Amino acid sequence: MQHTPGTTFGSAALVAGTTVGAGILALPYATQEAGFVASSAALVVTCAYSIVTGLLVAEVSVNSMCELGQGGVSLTSMAERTLGKPGARFAGATYLFLHYALLVAYIAKAGSIVGDAAGVPHAVAAITFAAAFSALCFWASPRVLDRVNSALVVAVVASFLALLALASGGMDSRSLARANWAAVPATLPVLSLAFVYQNVVPVIASNLEGDIRKVRTAVVAGVCVPLAMFLAWDAVILGSLGGGGGGAHTDPLAELAAGSPAVGALIQAFSLLAIATSFIGFVLGLSDFLADYLKLPAGRQQVLPYALTVGPPLALALSFPDLFFRALDIAGTYGVLVLFGVLPAAMAYSERYGDSTLTRFQVVPGGRASLVLVGALAGGVIVNQLLAAVTGS
Repeated sequence: MQHTPGTTFGSAALVAGTTVGAGILALPYATQEAGFVASSAALVVTCAYSIVTGLLVAEVSVNSMCELGQGGVSLTSMAERTLGKPGARFAGATYLFLHYALLVAYIAKAGSIVGDAAGVPHAVAAITFAAAFSALCFWASPRVLDRVNSALVVAVVASFLALLALASGGMDSRSLARANWAAVPATLPVLSLAFVYQNVVPVIASNLEGDIRKVRTAVVAGVCVPLAMFLAWDAVILGSLGGGGGGAHTDPLAELAAGSPAVGALIQAFSLLAIATSFIGFVLGLSDFLADYLKLPAGRQQVLPYALTVGPPLALALSFPDLFFRALDIAGTYGVLVLFGVLPAAMAYSERYGDSTLTRFQVVPGGRASLVLVGALAGGVIVNQLLAAVTGS
């Protein structure tokens, strides 16, 4: 492979940074009806599920790298290798839908934050944010990008801890005992979205040169850090507002920021840093996907895939700057659960038990039943959300 290999720490930071994005900003909004106890249980289960699906993606990715003799294998290439052209088309369409929806949400929210802080129009702020971080992804080598992203993750954690310390002064721990288990199913799309990082697994598999031990370490460590952050975040936010239950259209972060200028400023700083780290991961993942789809030479110095990655979502974010929560909900239900729930299980199943001569290096333990269960769990949430949408509940 003609590239400078990345580090396990840097890859774990990329996973963590991709995970701690817009999802954490939507968590209190989504979990307030369920309350802290019920939503915490759901967070732990969702975290475990995301680790399994991420390792399934790693399994197919490393096998594809071994078989093809190269890195930079996209999710669509893996789907075509395991599920044929129909599977590749389906994966490609879902991948584009999810990434564009999330990049629209990221750019729109970042434009709002930067615009408010700098006193410039939303369009100027959104363009500046998208251009700056896209240029970083385009020009930086894997090692430099590792260092920059790791520094951003450290800044995310520092601002997060400061925010927790400041906001926890008004927390009522007794309110955290409230649990509404019936409201948990409605939280699952956003919780699934909060743990999205699987799009960068092929990137880190390539950066770590297919060393599955390092890839596994990066995935597990990179996901467990956000889990701890999500639990603490939910506790402080819901505990500061009476445990939740503020209503489906109430944004707990906006309520908390309105009560204290200092907390409001920290929320804005943390939000922007979290979006920036996630934006990096999604730009890398989508640009690699588009480069592979366009059959361009492997590597990051390709202008066209980066222009196609950033241009369309930037245009949509400028046209519809208030799409944040709606884009996240749609992406979680119809993007994340299909692409990073159903598809990894289907690809691994085909690779392990199909009639072809595909490479079969197994990373995730378990047989047919476990893979069917992984796919069925995602499918069940999707069906539940579809029924809820139809019935209006």
